[in-house]
Amino acid sequence: IILSIMGATMYFAGNIGEWNKGKKASAALREVYVAQRSYLADNPRKSVDSLTSNDLIQYLPSGGATLPQVEDLNGNSLSFDVTKSPPLLTEAGGGVYDPSGSSTDSLWDVGE
Repeated sequence: IILSIMGATMYFAGNIGEWNKGKKASAALREVYVAQRSYLADNPRKSVDSLTSNDLIQYLPSGGATLPQVEDLNGNSLSFDVTKSPPLLTEAGGGVYDPSGSSTDSLWDVGE
C-alpha cells in the first residue's frame, strides 16, 4: 500500500512540473500578446506580419528588456512568433510548439 501511494505521488508530482511550465508559458504568451496589441494600437498602419520582437519590448507590461524566456518540457528554449496574432511559441526548427494539443486550454497558448 505504501509503495502504491509513493508511486502515485511521484506520478502526480511529475505532472505538476509539466503543468507549471505550461502555466509559465501561457503567462509569457499573454504578456507578449498584450505588448503586441498595445504596439498595434499605437502604430495602426503596421501589419502584424511585419512585427519584430524589438518592436514589442517597450510595450511589455513587466517592463523587461527582452521578451520572456520559455522552455519546453525538456528544458529547450522556445521562441515567440510575433508575426501571428495571438503570438505562438516555436521550436528551434520553426515548428509551432503546443504539447497540450489544444488551442483553448490556456496552457502553452494564448487561447481564444
